[in-house]
Amino acid sequence: MVTEHGDQQIQVGQLFDIAKTVLGPVLKFGWKVRVENLENVPTAGPAILCPNHVSFIDSVFLPLILPRRITYVGKAEYMDDWKTKHLFPAIGMIPLDRSGGSASERALNAAAGVLERGELFGIFPEGTRSRDGLLHKGHTGPARLALRTGAPLVPVGLRGTREIQPPEAKFPKPFKACSIHFGKPINVDRYRDRADDRFTLRQLIDEVMFEIRNLSKQEYVDTYATKKAENLPTEVARLPTTNGHDQGSPPARSSADVLNPQGAVAVAH
Repeated sequence: MVTEHGDQQIQVGQLFDIAKTVLGPVLKFGWKVRVENLENVPTAGPAILCPNHVSFIDSVFLPLILPRRITYVGKAEYMDDWKTKHLFPAIGMIPLDRSGGSASERALNAAAGVLERGELFGIFPEGTRSRDGLLHKGHTGPARLALRTGAPLVPVGLRGTREIQPPEAKFPKPFKACSIHFGKPINVDRYRDRADDRFTLRQLIDEVMFEIRNLSKQEYVDTYATKKAENLPTEVARLPTTNGHDQGSPPARSSADVLNPQGAVAVAH
């Protein structure tokens, strides 16, 4: 697969199988990784994996424990570092320019191409690593991608990777334990006729974040982890009522309301 970064054309994923063969044994020797409910990852066809993100090592461990090849997005700044500019694309990373514009659109088009070929795609809904260890509000990019392609969203909760490699650490600490938990796929068919509605996108990504919170056991906060987006207003999601009253005018709820354990509302599957 070929994608673009600036004026460069980049080969993505050409060394994935080799990297997995070499690094897989290193992972098994160096860390104790428990994997739960891996059967929730479809064995065939497209799917979008949506993990929480608390450590750099998340994007290394997750591909290594999957039975299928996965392509994922990573920040474009990795392309400016000689240590990662060739390695990361080779093992499946599509560089994403987080400043937006046409560069971001090209990356998302490349991601859609991965899914349209029936492959797995990974994206961190928070948009960046959580520096404080909390689970932050999700961006709607994964939801938009799912509605564009019809691919299900698979929530993923990683626990313990922050202790293996904290945010400012340059190298992971060996011989520590972590776990990776896969939630049930979220089918997006019921949303397909509202793919351009921002409230639908917010509602769908809130559902994903609700499931990630249950899997990761993190505390949720209703702010973006991305620094420049922290002060953006919260879009309001309209969730369907379940008591049979006024189905045409469901109450307005923020993402904080959806994820509030005292009054959480899970959209019916």
